[in-house]
Amino acid sequence: MTTIDASTLGFDAGRLAAIDQFLKARYLDTGLLPNAQLLIARDGEIAHLSHQGAEREGGEDIGDASLFRIASMTKPITSIAFMMLVEEGKVAVDTPVHHVLPEFKGLGVYNGGGGGVPFLTRPTAEPMRMLDLLRHTSGLTYGFQNRSNVDAAYRESKMESWHGNLDLDGFIAALGQLPLEFSPGEGWNYSVSTDVLGAVVECVSGQTLDVFFRTRIFAPLGMHDTFFEVPADKIDRLTDCYALVEGKGRVMYDRGAASAWSRRPKLLSGGGGLVSSALDYHRFCRMCENGGTLDGARIVGRKTIDLMTMNHLPGGKDLASLSRSLFSETQNAGTGFGLGFAVTQDVARTMIPGSRGEYYWGGMFSTAFFIDPVERLHMVFMTQLSPSGLYPIRRELKTMIYAALN
Repeated sequence: MTTIDASTLGFDAGRLAAIDQFLKARYLDTGLLPNAQLLIARDGEIAHLSHQGAEREGGEDIGDASLFRIASMTKPITSIAFMMLVEEGKVAVDTPVHHVLPEFKGLGVYNGGGGGVPFLTRPTAEPMRMLDLLRHTSGLTYGFQNRSNVDAAYRESKMESWHGNLDLDGFIAALGQLPLEFSPGEGWNYSVSTDVLGAVVECVSGQTLDVFFRTRIFAPLGMHDTFFEVPADKIDRLTDCYALVEGKGRVMYDRGAASAWSRRPKLLSGGGGLVSSALDYHRFCRMCENGGTLDGARIVGRKTIDLMTMNHLPGGKDLASLSRSLFSETQNAGTGFGLGFAVTQDVARTMIPGSRGEYYWGGMFSTAFFIDPVERLHMVFMTQLSPSGLYPIRRELKTMIYAALN
């Protein structure tokens, strides 16, 4: 992939090179990360693209073609898919979820029970709306949070297993039998909301999520290396994936050569199931930067992107004041949440350089992206280590990228 002279795009080339040196010394040489791929672009042109570390144990270094499990970086793609259907008049942001998914009709809020005792519930103050799925104010949760009797029930049912007994319809049916943690709109909790949104996309469009993504988003954008199931002729490009385990250090989580992502999942996860490449996600970011279009392909309208990247949290609050979650992909202060993206509201409160209105997210394997419409730049960072948030690398990278601007 050709890069443009960084200085012509307003960067100090020496400072960009220093980011790679920092990654090598802090994270690669110490064994904290298995690899690191960094893409920085401005005005749609790549100013910096670097690769460090091996694709697989004992194998060649990662490169342009390497594939990574992007986990929750799937969420913005699913959110875009939903907004495409909004533009077609098939659904609305304020549509009650049970109008499309009747299994959610009458869902109540946790009011006791669990752990072998039947759940008690109370009625919700307001119905769950598509808005709540997009901004994670639905009252749903994730089983891995280990915070409540509700997420314990998620774990017990194994409903979130992509290769388990449930397809997307069965997943929705199972969720419909469990209470919400809070009434929709009353809090923010990182959750399976975007997986539910994927089910909405399927019901409204009449297509399975993988087909919708492929035909309506990936093919038009030229994202030929993004999928739920890695094709057999591309599996040699899928990186090994690791997890940090207490007392054991970094251990193999999913070996690229025999990956779970080489098989079609029974449950298509709009919240975290995709594999992609840095160059493919770069094209997705360019589409967003361009107001929903890229190389003649219109995915959504400019004003739709504007709507998605506004803060939609109730009362204009930030995550620090509204979050009920022990897990977040963001530093919460000064951060709002839009329709599928975290959004910087108050740069001073984030305590790192940036721009008001910049939007971003990351994935559980420590991948990340951000888009700054003010400076007309974006970053895509790829590696493969779970859980995310172990190291402050995202904040460090963001600080150093802005420091490289002339």
